[in-house]
Amino acid sequence: MNEGIPKATHSGPLEIGNAVIDCYVLEKDGEVLRILSTRGIMKAMGRRWRGRKYAGTKMPVFLEAKNLIPFIDKDLEAVLIPIRFRTDKGILSEGYKAEMLPKVCDVFLKARDAEALVPSQTKTMIQCDILVRGLATVGIIALVDEATGYDIVRDRMALQAILDKYVTDEWAKWTKTFPDEFYKELFRLKNLPYPPIGKNKPQYVGKWTNDIVYSRLVPGVLSELRRKNPVLPAGYRKRRFFQYLTKDIGHPALKEHLMKVIFLMKGFNKWSDFKRALERAAQKYGDTIPMELDDKS
Repeated sequence: MNEGIPKATHSGPLEIGNAVIDCYVLEKDGEVLRILSTRGIMKAMGRRWRGRKYAGTKMPVFLEAKNLIPFIDKDLEAVLIPIRFRTDKGILSEGYKAEMLPKVCDVFLKARDAEALVPSQTKTMIQCDILVRGLATVGIIALVDEATGYDIVRDRMALQAILDKYVTDEWAKWTKTFPDEFYKELFRLKNLPYPPIGKNKPQYVGKWTNDIVYSRLVPGVLSELRRKNPVLPAGYRKRRFFQYLTKDIGHPALKEHLMKVIFLMKGFNKWSDFKRALERAAQKYGDTIPMELDDKS
């Protein structure tokens, strides 16, 4: 009977204004859903939980009043479908998509502006005003993810999706990828003699290459390459990093970056000047996806 009912993977209390709502993250039909409990929504809106869902209308109990119908648009109707699920503790529950909450609050505020509310709805309207001040339609997703701890999983999944496009488990046969010009410019800027043909380059060249090339492709790619191609007990790696880059995305991105780096190298005579320019032209990534912040200047 309960087959097909999804189970939440994450849960937590969502604090908005003076309200606390139990929220959950679960997956249904391949879609990640952020859910607010019906009981929590009622309490947050200043409504007493009566243990029933509907009252002779197709609307949820918190929108069942006929005077509110003119203020309910199609966008809201699309998220007014109750979702049955099991909490992460296995308890059968019901809730709504988190995006629904600010839209429902907007219904009461529009009805207030149109002077269409009845006295008994004043308390709910005041609560809706408080809730709207504490969230925005776009921000509710991030709030639920943070409250449940799903934001860590979400960022890790997003990062892994990027790495899957750039790095492969199947290493490719070695082919010349780094042009001699790259190394000649590298040694010139370091003011070091270029190694004779046929002689292996010093091991520290690999550290320079990681710094100015691999760490600037995409977030986390250098760590992923190190994981797939670890240092052997003998002190060296079995293969070159570029042998683990995907042919369709990883290799083209590497070649494009190399062209830009070589072009930049030729414009400077000092390593320090080149590095300052490189920092401006191509940022160095870590193992997390950088967040864009508004420029307050």
